[in-house]
Order: sequence, then structure tokens, then C-alpha cells
Amino acid sequence: MAATEMRSKGQGKDSNSPKPTNFYLFSMKIGFFAGFIWGLVRWLSVGLNFTKVSQAFLLDPFVSRKLLNGWGWGVAGLAAFIIMSVIAALLYVLLLGRLQGPWPGLMFGAVWWGLLYAWAGPAVGAVPPLREIGWNSIVIDFCLFIVWGTFIGFSIAFELHNEAESEPANKTEQGSPQATS
Repeated sequence: MAATEMRSKGQGKDSNSPKPTNFYLFSMKIGFFAGFIWGLVRWLSVGLNFTKVSQAFLLDPFVSRKLLNGWGWGVAGLAAFIIMSVIAALLYVLLLGRLQGPWPGLMFGAVWWGLLYAWAGPAVGAVPPLREIGWNSIVIDFCLFIVWGTFIGFSIAFELHNEAESEPANKTEQGSPQATS
């Protein structure tokens, strides 16, 4: 009797079935963790002098470059990197969400690096021109953005396509209670 009442309140849906994923909320979570994890890795690379571009390079157009090397500005730079990553993850869902596999994410990271380091970044003063930062900074930051983009793209693609693949399986389970051989 109690199970019947629960089903009628749940309008015929099984309470144990997973809720469909809200892709925009999910992509914001992925963007937050991508920014946090890879922002910390980037901060470590700055601390170990692997790159000459400061941790707070996204704040460089708004604050004097000399001030950006302090610990507090490093935290602010991490926060800016997280915000940029959330925006990037939302853009990924809108533009490339239907693509599968790691390659779209890899290309997504490369495009972001190109936008920030070769085009818009030097134009607004966020990043020094490529000829001034040296090959070590170019390679380290390019690889970091490749991994960052792959993390965002592959995580979102896996969830989107995993969710899409699970729907037909649920329909066949509901239509046929016995396993087919």
C-alpha cells in the first residue's frame, strides 16, 4: 500500500531513477573545478619559474603589473582563472556540446591559449607579447591550456553522451521486465 501511494505521488516515476542532468549547472561545476585544479597547477608553474606570465595575468589590464606578484594577487588571479573557466565551460556546452571524444576539448584549449596569448591578451595588456615571454613560458602555458581544455571538453562530452546513451536503455527496461537473451 505504501509503495502504491509513493508511486502515485511520484506520478508513476521510480524514485530510484536518476534525475536528468542539468547541463548548464553541470558545465558550471566542471568549469569551477577545471579553473581550481589547473589554476593551482599554473600557480605552481609560476612559483617554480617555469613561466614568466604572472598568476594574475587576467587582472593585468586592471592592476599594475608590478603589484601582481604578491600572494594576495595570486589568490585573486586564481579566482579570475576560475571565473574564466566557468565561462569557457558554458561556451563549450553551447558551441561544442554535441561533439564526442577528447579532440574537441584539446582544440578548445588551444584556441583559448591562442586568444589569450597571441591575440587579445597582448592587445589589452594582459599578457606580454609572445616574443618577450620566451619559449619556456609559451610551451608551459600552451600545454596547460591543452590539458585544461581537454578536462572541460572531455568531462562535458562524457556526461552529455553518457546521459544520451542511458535513455534508450531505460525505455527498454520499462517495456520489458525480463532480460532478453
